[in-house]
Amino acid sequence: MSQGAFSKLAKRAARFTGQPLCFGLAAGIVVSWIVTGPIFHFSDTWQLVINTGTTIITFLMVFLIQNTQNRDTYALQIKLDELIRVTELAHNTLLDLEELDEKTLDRYRAHYAAMAHRARKGRIADELPI
Repeated sequence: MSQGAFSKLAKRAARFTGQPLCFGLAAGIVVSWIVTGPIFHFSDTWQLVINTGTTIITFLMVFLIQNTQNRDTYALQIKLDELIRVTELAHNTLLDLEELDEKTLDRYRAHYAAMAHRARKGRIADELPI
């Protein structure tokens, strides 16, 4: 399956599975399974059907969810990068931070945490409602 086809499938699946109709279908399947319990004498096969079905669906949904999550994260990062780029006083070194190593990110976090701490102690803290 090509990347484009997978992305289209993932988008459609995410939209469908996020709707109340899909939840209703899933709940209906579970209720049907419970109702058929006495018919099948709550056998091992009866239990295996729901366990196997939910395992397969969960396994596949993990990949679909990860794909949509990645796409949303990439889009959000691009939007944030654009906001940083067009903001006059922003530091352009903050563009594309997600590509930096952990050590460098930790230095940036420490720098901005210190700035926040100083701001809370200063005049700005008095002006902001808590």
